Amino acid sequence: MCLRSFLTASALLALTACSTVPITGRSQLNLIPGNSMMSMSYQQYDTFLKEHTLSANKEQTAMVKRVGARVQDAVERYFAAGGKSSLLAGYRWEFNLVEDKQVNAWCMPGGKVVVYSGILPLTRGDAGLAVVMGHEIAHAVAQHGNERMSQELLTQFGGMALGEALAARPEATQQLWMTMYGAGVKYGALMPYSRLQESEADRLGLIFMAMAGYDPQEAIPFWQRMAAQKGGQSPPEFLSTHPSDATRIDNIRRLIPEAARYYSKGAPAGAGSAP
Repeated sequence: MCLRSFLTASALLALTACSTVPITGRSQLNLIPGNSMMSMSYQQYDTFLKEHTLSANKEQTAMVKRVGARVQDAVERYFAAGGKSSLLAGYRWEFNLVEDKQVNAWCMPGGKVVVYSGILPLTRGDAGLAVVMGHEIAHAVAQHGNERMSQELLTQFGGMALGEALAARPEATQQLWMTMYGAGVKYGALMPYSRLQESEADRLGLIFMAMAGYDPQEAIPFWQRMAAQKGGQSPPEFLSTHPSDATRIDNIRRLIPEAARYYSKGAPAGAGSAP
């Protein structure tokens, strides 16, 4: 296929695969059916857990599952209120804490979440952890992973379907998947989110944590601690694609009033910072 034909085919494919981000309505490129994304997510998540050590700290593990369950409930209520519960169909939520010094956390499609023990000294309890989990879950429900995967399939594989790419180049496709979600340093650096995707995740993450009963004001000191973590050296894995400078914190300050409206409606019984 000549270059002109390839570009024309790619442009047509991009146009026909355009969809909108749930909640915000932004147009995005999604070449991959949601059930295909979740199927691969579940496979890769199970493989990751087999290759890594779950934390033996019962208190911290319980915190991850507790905060995760509250954020999950908030997400489901938010989508239900907008008449969009069908967009969460097939989700099989799971929250696990792995023993790893990396300052990192991620969420795959379908609600598959991993928190690394190395980030807990910076979250400092339930509310800080809710900032992290709300943000990462927001990336998943906004289908940012599908969007990034679609862009890379179009660039690297000429718009090949995910199943075809897996069959033709399984190792390269799986490596692409893992670099999107930061699931293991052996696969290299995370594929960066765009500024727009990060802004969407910040906004939605604040709303989700507020609905879960956590004060969105807690996001500011958390991101300040994350920014200070750089210390003039290479940023931790969680920050390698997450801007954490003064501009971001200022943007979060502007987003907090919107999220606070959800928080002021009343937190679930027992919700809040660390018990």
